[in-house]
Amino acid sequence: MTGYLLLPQLFTATEVGRLRDAAEQVHAEVVSAAESGETDVTVWSDGHRLEEIRGTTIHWEPDAPGKAVRSLAPVSHLHPVLAGLWSESRLTSPMASLIGSAVGPFVSKLNFKRAGVGSEFAWHQDFPYWYCCAGDAAYDIATAIVMLDDNTVENGAMTLIPGSHRDGPAPRDPLEPTGLFVDPRRVDADLAVTVTAPAGSVLMFPGLMVHRSAPNRTATDRRSLLYCFQPAGRPELSALTYDAERLADLP
Repeated sequence: MTGYLLLPQLFTATEVGRLRDAAEQVHAEVVSAAESGETDVTVWSDGHRLEEIRGTTIHWEPDAPGKAVRSLAPVSHLHPVLAGLWSESRLTSPMASLIGSAVGPFVSKLNFKRAGVGSEFAWHQDFPYWYCCAGDAAYDIATAIVMLDDNTVENGAMTLIPGSHRDGPAPRDPLEPTGLFVDPRRVDADLAVTVTAPAGSVLMFPGLMVHRSAPNRTATDRRSLLYCFQPAGRPELSALTYDAERLADLP
């Protein structure tokens, strides 16, 4: 059992165009607001800079010339087209099968991987961060990635370790300051699968799946919408508080 599900071209070219337009509109409005208004700034121990404004957090690319956005989260509240994906049956039906119950929202995210500057994301599980917020409820959270551009090896498509979710929380990298990344020495990279697919495709996997993405060094963007689902009726991430002390419970 690989643990992930790829649904090729689940959304039509017209639908993808609407999602791209919504994503770029949200990007422009949030960045403009950040440049003209006061934001709440956080700098992680690894140097990554985050700014909170309009109910979302801008995660800036750490090494890009100028200012390039790495991600925005949450985003679905910023545009009706994005909000509509939470009730899209093409997402909720397979996600309910993956989670094993009726589903509701946990958090939405917009990743950019801009042409030439989109940075890599080292081996990790989504689970540790969610565990620090939701405790044991994090075991039931899974992600649907809606691909807004073709995903290729060259532009940093997602790479997974199939079946890794069955091993539970992975040993974390003792040299990484946030404590949220997997120890790369404990990853069997020979098992890795890079998921390439055309725009409009959707990749689904649970929070315990070990994965990474390479940098985008091509001349075109690789944008993705990430919708993280959980069993219906539970509080969303925005209602929870991050508690780093919970990391002591994990390997």
